Amino acid sequence: EMHTGLATHFTPEDIYIANLVGALNQINSGVTTLFDWCHNNPTPTHTDRAIDALAESGIRAVFGHGTPKPKLGAAGVPTSELLHPEDEVRRLREERFADEDALVTLALCIRGTDLASYEATEHDIRLARKYGAMASAHLGARLPQNRKTPDGLLRLAAAGLLGSDFNAVHANKLGDDELKVMIEAGCSFTMAPEVEAQMGHGLPITGRLRKLGAAPSIGIDVESNIGSEMLWAARFALQLQRGLDNQIVNDAGSEADTVSLSARDALAWVTIEGARTLRMEDRIGSITPGKQADIILIRKDDLNLFPCNDPVETVLFQSSSANVDTVMIAGKIVKRGGTLVYGDLDRQKERLVESGRRLFQDFASAGA
Repeated sequence: EMHTGLATHFTPEDIYIANLVGALNQINSGVTTLFDWCHNNPTPTHTDRAIDALAESGIRAVFGHGTPKPKLGAAGVPTSELLHPEDEVRRLREERFADEDALVTLALCIRGTDLASYEATEHDIRLARKYGAMASAHLGARLPQNRKTPDGLLRLAAAGLLGSDFNAVHANKLGDDELKVMIEAGCSFTMAPEVEAQMGHGLPITGRLRKLGAAPSIGIDVESNIGSEMLWAARFALQLQRGLDNQIVNDAGSEADTVSLSARDALAWVTIEGARTLRMEDRIGSITPGKQADIILIRKDDLNLFPCNDPVETVLFQSSSANVDTVMIAGKIVKRGGTLVYGDLDRQKERLVESGRRLFQDFASAGA
């Protein structure tokens, strides 16, 4: 319905307005940096307009160039054998992402071993490294027997193809042996706990990572059908893992008398751990001399936050986008006094509604 249906009706301008309003919404919610896992790029113009929108919004972003997921590729080639297009990656690196210090930078969103053959996955990882980009893949959302390449991650590890430039989204159904070799290789993990619960991906891997000495970052995936606030996602992940850990104590015949994870742990998942995932921990993720000023200010005298006795607990458990007063990205204020510093937002919202209306009409006219 989505990948081979509705997505095929998106024009470059539909991509642009969705990305623009989506990025502005994240700024409004107190997010300074996002990873745009974008895999509706059927033409270079679609890709360029997605990047244009991120740049216009003022957010710091990693644009993850993905590819559409048709049932069959050109000349009947199965999707699992399609390779990430090097010509387009080269164009993006040379024309749009030559400056590594820019606010918007490049990554590749590859199909990975759940959806692709080992050979295609190896090609895509090598391609990302050739152009100095991290590679991210949605992995472990399927049972091993339903993956295209069940032993693919272990083979990639043995070949030295996993590293800090490889990111796994979800990873719920990966085995402990797979998680272990990925952690040893320096890979990062991004959980999207609410979508994972909804879509049957399995339980988030928070506790499993912790036992292996690692920590996750947090994502949404996807804003079109769940809430988009990162603090809510961190809160959801934290409380779910606390509940799982408490159940282990209960099953052993005891009552839990402490929590297994702190609010500060969860706050790190959406700050410094997110920065590490994007390999930006030297620039952002904490308020440290020498880093860029990516800072948000939250009003502690709002009724839902008052009185603020423990700032970390208050931010994580009580705050929302409604409490975000100021957002600064790379030292530039993009939200002040609770209002976005942006031009005609109302007109952009109208354009988004118009885009959605036309897309659904086109989708319905096509017989969906």
